Amino acid sequence: MNEGVNTYELDLDMPIGPGLLFFDEITQRLCDFLRDVSRNGLERVLAIAVSHSALADGGAWRLLHAGASDVFAWDHSSDPAEEIAARLKRWNAIDRLVESPLIRNNLVGQSPIWKSILRQVVEIAHFTDASVLITGESGTGKELVARLIHTLDQRPNKRDLVVLDCTTIVPELSGSEFFGHERGAFTGAVGPRDGAFALANGGTLFLDEVGELPLELQAKLLRVIQERTYKRVGSNTWQHADFRLVCVTNKNLLDEVKRGKFRHDLYYRVASFVFNLPPLRERTEDTLPLVYHFMQELRSDDEETPELDEPVREYLLKREYPGHIRDLKQLVTRIRSRHVGTGPITVGDIPEEEHPSRELGPAQSGKTSCLSTVYAAPLRRGLD
Repeated sequence: MNEGVNTYELDLDMPIGPGLLFFDEITQRLCDFLRDVSRNGLERVLAIAVSHSALADGGAWRLLHAGASDVFAWDHSSDPAEEIAARLKRWNAIDRLVESPLIRNNLVGQSPIWKSILRQVVEIAHFTDASVLITGESGTGKELVARLIHTLDQRPNKRDLVVLDCTTIVPELSGSEFFGHERGAFTGAVGPRDGAFALANGGTLFLDEVGELPLELQAKLLRVIQERTYKRVGSNTWQHADFRLVCVTNKNLLDEVKRGKFRHDLYYRVASFVFNLPPLRERTEDTLPLVYHFMQELRSDDEETPELDEPVREYLLKREYPGHIRDLKQLVTRIRSRHVGTGPITVGDIPEEEHPSRELGPAQSGKTSCLSTVYAAPLRRGLD
């Protein structure tokens, strides 16, 4: 197995890092060790059972929950070395992209839940051309992830990303918006026009807020999404479009299906892979890195990014963000605009209407001090 894999003796005092874990029995001690060495799944660990009998009674799932990236049995593989190499090669490629400036400077965060989502997105975007559905509350970064999928798409001669906001579609003109029209197809059609499917041919069609599509239009989209063929309004000629479909919504489309608001057959056409982006309250470890990232974006070329006083860090970690990342960015912009001088940002820079009540206790000191130490260095500005 020659895939650039180097072996080294495990430091039992600090058992952390990617690697292979061989075992013949699943015990609580093994699971605890796996949880520590993988840092709850942040590090890639391939768990390999010496015998398939060791995976009885759901043992493979138990190891996945403990942090393993994958689990298989040595004696159930015709070429275990090749299987190991293939997994390590794929994971290495994914993690290189996740840690690249393209992603680190635009989709900021290193929390376990966020890193897990990024790994999944990168794998599907880079190694497949499958349709993707991105869900999540408003302000969680759905559009950024959609654009990342297009950027990482490896199709040869890939063309443009075409964005269509489903909340702005006028029902009477929806056919033209999606399919295009011929001259004279309706009043005002003074010339032919390409629709979204034609414009996205060879590229990516990004349907923003797809959950807002009316049922009548959903029915019209089934054939083109399934077979990639359509007719312009006013034409009898079938057109072909080869595109990747990325849909975004802040609704739970499965709930919409149950309520009869979204077609079940359309759902399974758009949702080959589903990524649900976590709200900021579920990835609080990323709050301060995002703050420094936004401040870096706001600074002028000759200006240093200021530090944060301890009470400001505590406030930012304690505050709730109903609008998630968008809410945090707006708050950072307001705080930064009030700050003067070269010293750190202090509580006086926080707008008065944002001041916490007297009853608000301090943030957890251990959590705050750890985050402020790890993320003191400002992040570079993301790509335009």
